[in-house]
Amino acid sequence: MHPSTKKWLFTKISSLILIPFMIWFIVNFVSIYDKEYFEIADFFSNQPSKLLFLVFVVIAFFFSSLTISEIFEDYLHDGKIKNVANKALYLFAIIIPLLTILGIYNL
Repeated sequence: MHPSTKKWLFTKISSLILIPFMIWFIVNFVSIYDKEYFEIADFFSNQPSKLLFLVFVVIAFFFSSLTISEIFEDYLHDGKIKNVANKALYLFAIIIPLLTILGIYNL
């Protein structure tokens, strides 16, 4: 399978997986929006919501890195700049979810 086809397929699959997580996040965000810090920390400390939020963040960063890399492919014409931008994007797409996971698990 061609790499472009794989990237397209991963983008479509991850977007479909993101839909239920996004609905779950929006519903829960509305319910905790006006809460105090301790109630929000308690929400993210509970095991089901902690795990669902972490999976949501990882999939969201995976999806965003795929779509942003497509923008780099379309609009950056210098190969070296495109390569550096993609590598930096993938690095941040790994580091930021890891920091989020560590932050949530330390609550």
